Amino acid sequence: MARTIKNPKKAKRKNKGSKKGDGASTSASVPKFQPRVWQPGVDELEEGEELQCDPSAYNSLHAFHIGWPCLSFDIVRDSLGSDRKDFPHTVYFVAGTQAEKPSWNSIGVFKLRKVAHHGCVNRIRAMTQNPHICASWADSGHVQVWDFSSHLNALAESETEGTQGASAVFNQAPLVNFRGHKDEGYAIDWSPVVPGRLVTGDCKNCIHLWEPTSGSTWNVDATPFIGHSASVEDLQWSPTEPHAFVSCSVDGTIAIWDIRIGKSPAASFKAHDADVNVISWNRQASCMLASGSDDGTFSIHDFRLLKDGNTVVAHFKYHKYPVTSIEWSPHEASTLAVSSADNQLTIWDLSLEKDEEEEAEFKAQTKEEVNAPDDLPPQLLFVHQGQKDLKELHWHTQIPGMVVSTAADGFNILMPSNIQSTLPSNGS
Repeated sequence: MARTIKNPKKAKRKNKGSKKGDGASTSASVPKFQPRVWQPGVDELEEGEELQCDPSAYNSLHAFHIGWPCLSFDIVRDSLGSDRKDFPHTVYFVAGTQAEKPSWNSIGVFKLRKVAHHGCVNRIRAMTQNPHICASWADSGHVQVWDFSSHLNALAESETEGTQGASAVFNQAPLVNFRGHKDEGYAIDWSPVVPGRLVTGDCKNCIHLWEPTSGSTWNVDATPFIGHSASVEDLQWSPTEPHAFVSCSVDGTIAIWDIRIGKSPAASFKAHDADVNVISWNRQASCMLASGSDDGTFSIHDFRLLKDGNTVVAHFKYHKYPVTSIEWSPHEASTLAVSSADNQLTIWDLSLEKDEEEEAEFKAQTKEEVNAPDDLPPQLLFVHQGQKDLKELHWHTQIPGMVVSTAADGFNILMPSNIQSTLPSNGS
C-alpha cells in the first residue's frame, strides 16, 4: 500500500534570498527552487538554505515552553468525553521541570498551575483510574505521590487558559515521599487494571512494588524485585493481567514479572545489543510489546513466541540516535509513535506492506513534486521535526490522532493530517 509521507515541521528547503510581494515579476531574476523531503543525518543544508514547515501536513500544530526543559510529562484523563473530534480541543497534563537549581523545580498542572518540587523531575505519571493522583521520580532519589485534585478543579472552572496561578508556584506536601531507593531512577508505571498499584525502578537495578492501603496511603515493599544486572530504564504493567509487569534495562534485556511468585523474573530475554531505554505494552493487542534502544533501533515483540526463544517479529533501524520514547496508539492496534535523540518523532503503521507496483507509481509522482527519498520504510507514516533533544511523547487517549511531545526547547501538540482521516481539518 503506497502512502504519502508527510515530513513537516521542518520539511521543505527554500533560499533565504527569495522575496514575495515586491511588486515586480521575479520569474526572471529569482531562480526557482524545487522543494524536497529533508532527511536528518543524510541531507545537509547548503549555504543560503533554510528549512520550512509544511502546514498542510497537520490538522493542528501548537508549540509552547514552560520556562525550563521538561524531561517527562503525562496526559491527564478528563471529563470532557472520549473520541473527541471537533475543534477546539482542550488538553490537560502534568509535567516536571529540570531547572538549574533543585529549589527552582516545579510540577506543572496544565492549563497552567505549578506545584513546588525539590529536584529535577526524571519522570511523572498520572494514575489512569484517578488522574488527579500523580507519581514523580526525582533526581534526588525520592519517589513522591501527589494529589492534584484542587488544581485540576480550579483549572476546569477557569474559562481562560492560564488565568489562575500561571506564574505562581504552590507549596504542597506530597501524599507519600518514598526514600527507599538507593539511587535515582526513571522507571515508573501505574497499573491500568488495579487502581493505585505502582512499580518504580532505579539505576541500581531495584524495582519496588507499591500497594494502596487507602485513597491516600501506600505500602511500599522494602524488599525489591531484582533480575537485571544494570539500571532499570522503564516499566510497564500488563493491560489485562493484574499481577504481571515488564521491565527493560541497560543490560539489554527485557524481564517479565509475576508479583505472586517471588522477587525474580518469570522470564527474561535479550532484546537489543545496546541499552533498552523504553518499552510500551500494546493495550489493544496484549501479546505485543515495543522496545526502543540506545542504538536507535526499535523492535516489536510477540510474547506468544517466548517459548521459541525469539520474540522479535519486526525490527527497525530508521533512527540515527538513541530512541527516547515509544508508545502504541490507544486507538489503532498496529500504530505506534517513536521519538529519538536525532530530533525526529516518527509514526508507524505496522499493518502496511510494500506494494511494488503502487510504490513505483508513488515515487514517479512524488519525485516530480518533492524529490522524495527512495529508502523510506513502507510502515513509516509521518515524520515530525523541529524540536531539539526530544525526550518523551504520549498519545491522547480521548482525542484520536493527537500526540504531545516534550523536548529541551519546549512542547509540541500535533495532529498529523494523514493519521486520523476522520478528523476535521478546520482547526489549527
